Amino acid sequence: MLTTLAVENYRSLRRLVLPLRGLNVVTGANGTGKSSLYRALRLLADASRNGAVAALAREGGLQSTLWAGPEYVRKDRPVQGTRRTKSVGLRMGFAGDDYGYLMDLGLPVPLGSQFDLDPEIKREALWAGPFLRPAALLVERSGGEVRIRSGTGEWQRGGYQVQTFDSMLSEFADPERAPELLTVRERMRSWRFYDHFRTDADAPARRVQIGTRTTVLGPDGGDVAAALQTVREIGPRGALDEAIELAFPGSRVEIVNTVGRFEVAFHQHGLLRPLSGSELSDGTLRYLLWVAALLTPRPPELLVLNEPETSLHPDLLPALANLVITAAKEAQVIVVTHSRPFLAALGALTDEVHTIELVKDRGATTMAGQGPLDEPPWKWPTR
Repeated sequence: MLTTLAVENYRSLRRLVLPLRGLNVVTGANGTGKSSLYRALRLLADASRNGAVAALAREGGLQSTLWAGPEYVRKDRPVQGTRRTKSVGLRMGFAGDDYGYLMDLGLPVPLGSQFDLDPEIKREALWAGPFLRPAALLVERSGGEVRIRSGTGEWQRGGYQVQTFDSMLSEFADPERAPELLTVRERMRSWRFYDHFRTDADAPARRVQIGTRTTVLGPDGGDVAAALQTVREIGPRGALDEAIELAFPGSRVEIVNTVGRFEVAFHQHGLLRPLSGSELSDGTLRYLLWVAALLTPRPPELLVLNEPETSLHPDLLPALANLVITAAKEAQVIVVTHSRPFLAALGALTDEVHTIELVKDRGATTMAGQGPLDEPPWKWPTR
């Protein structure tokens, strides 16, 4: 389980070091940085697939994602530009009880290449334990050089070079050279993100599709029928029917299989025939998508949900909250939401909700009530 998440210089996240627990709810008013935190987590996950640089390019490049305010902020003076004294860097990292990892991206030295605007990975570090300290380092990268600590505690050097746009997570994670790096990479690759599901008339979730055993719902929800049937057959016994009954009393979901093509059939109290996926209301379909996602028979290390309450009627929030709490029994969960009723629904079912309220202070995102001494221990290495 992650115990600390740290982000620096990403959009409004000038410096944010957050404590994490099993079930975390990130809340706050519009514009306080909730979406930035969600995107920073996705960017960190992309690093495990060597896709951090490409992900930054999709956001407009490093320059458009960096903190836009001054390097130093003094509350007794108006916001104004100053001469920069530190190198430009976008830093992200996390720590858990067993391992921690961080990445520092910066601007390249211009060499006349067509790719001179591509960010470079300046530093990476993997360490044992919850805190970064020299004795706990297992693998570190500085510029293009990677060094790996052997089982005897000695640093292995020589021949460990990596391109500026490649992560050591992809280049050096193997059972022999760096088994710990392989472990952390596979954990990060298991992280699962769900954003706003499409429920419009042309949404993939409304179509009849060929079904195979689906332990993980796809990002677009197109395999929802197969995922629901998989939950019914190999998921928690009775969990699917219970989730439907809690949200829609007297209703049930059937998956119709026509020569291998799966379709949702929603039996609703008072109707003479079931409703197909194309006939379902947006809210009903979206709830079914969350059922398929949160009752997964193959839970991830980390499950991140972005505003799952969107387009759901308030009467469905207790049922959705119950799904989230069920998922949190098998995975660490981070929920990003601005809905106070949804937060209240979660709190009514469990006292283990860790609420992180984000606020803005002179343009920078901070955690409400967190002072400098309240942050979890965290240190960024120098370049």
